[in-house]
Amino acid sequence: MSSTRIHLIGVESGEQISDQLIDHLRNCRVLVLSKRHRTMFSSILDQQAAKRLIPITPVQEALTQVALELAHGDVAIFASGDPFFFGIGRTLLQVFGPERIMVYPARSSMQIAFSRFKIPWDDARFLSLHGRETDNLASSILIHDKVFLFTDHRFSPDLIAHSLLIECGKGINSNYMVHVAENLGMDNERLHTGTLSEIAVRSFDPLNVMILLKTSPPSIAPCFGLSEYEIAHSRGLITKNEVRAASLHALRLPRQGVFWDVGAGSGAVALEAARLFPELQVFAIEREDEQIGNIQRNREQFQTWNLHVFHGSAPDTLASLPSPDRVFIGGSGGQLHAIIEHATERLNPGGRIVVNAVLEKTALNAPAFLHAQGLKVSLSEIRVTRRCYPQVMNDPASLAPVTDAPKEAPLGCEERYEQGSQTMHPITIIVGQRKSGPGENR
Repeated sequence: MSSTRIHLIGVESGEQISDQLIDHLRNCRVLVLSKRHRTMFSSILDQQAAKRLIPITPVQEALTQVALELAHGDVAIFASGDPFFFGIGRTLLQVFGPERIMVYPARSSMQIAFSRFKIPWDDARFLSLHGRETDNLASSILIHDKVFLFTDHRFSPDLIAHSLLIECGKGINSNYMVHVAENLGMDNERLHTGTLSEIAVRSFDPLNVMILLKTSPPSIAPCFGLSEYEIAHSRGLITKNEVRAASLHALRLPRQGVFWDVGAGSGAVALEAARLFPELQVFAIEREDEQIGNIQRNREQFQTWNLHVFHGSAPDTLASLPSPDRVFIGGSGGQLHAIIEHATERLNPGGRIVVNAVLEKTALNAPAFLHAQGLKVSLSEIRVTRRCYPQVMNDPASLAPVTDAPKEAPLGCEERYEQGSQTMHPITIIVGQRKSGPGENR
């Protein structure tokens, strides 16, 4: 193994590197650094004039040059802050291995920023927006109560704040406080604090970091197990508590990926899924205006920003969605075969399709449709009886299935049931399982 080394040097804005690190530079034949670092350390570089300088970008070209130079001697690479925190350190480990790398970290930008704003940061989450899409920022950012953002030229603080307000509505403005630090450690350092709407109309120098703090009280709702009366719905049209729990269990939801709730109704299943797994992208597809309003209200009330609402009929609306890992079909509008056909065609390896069948026709057809698409099919019939204690009436009353519109208030209101027993008509939960891809569990 070669004895030459990469000296990965973390540097802090506004600070000179130590004499010890300067000694390491004397043993390096090549220095890899950015334009900004060339300006910062011009006096040191003048003393190292005989050394070759390589720009750190494009990174792939720099790595190729580093590999060639290592055959002849040591190489120094300058990086900002801690190179192993959203820095080039991870890439260097993958390319050259840990044995060839010596690391000299500096104070990180997050450490300095939190200190400037006097905010404890042991409970913060850290997110880099480099390479992300501009859509659906809220589902990535607002799932955390305290988040530190590494911004770039595409994701400036004003654009981020504006996008969050557009995506979630102006109602979230009072729920968050934003801190932005520009040019940390430099003579032109500036600190900003304001609401999302205040930050959205300001401009910032490119070198900045951003902190979002949630100021509204934390939710007291359970992470799973919302009752029917807590979820906005119309005329009792909601997947009942017990069936919802069984359906989510049958789905075996991944922590990340894409979930379609087709014929979402009030969006109860999608809502519970989005709250259980904030990094899962949940798409609720519904054609009725009234139910779309319910889904939107539930999304805002429980701040499930990873829940995306699509108004339209399936399967037509499904074409614009990313390919799913899981599909739940609560309603089909007479298009069950077409929906299953389209969903199966798009279903990722190892994916599942779950159909809730209230009608006998659906219970008969759905398994056949899923099997015809090459899925492994299993069925479970669920029957629920609710009782109060002590029981007063002996005769059970029918608990309305999902498609009924009962005259009385929906069950579960204020956690008090009607006196006596209530029995739900049996519902068949049908699971279609796609074979796993290589290395995936069935």
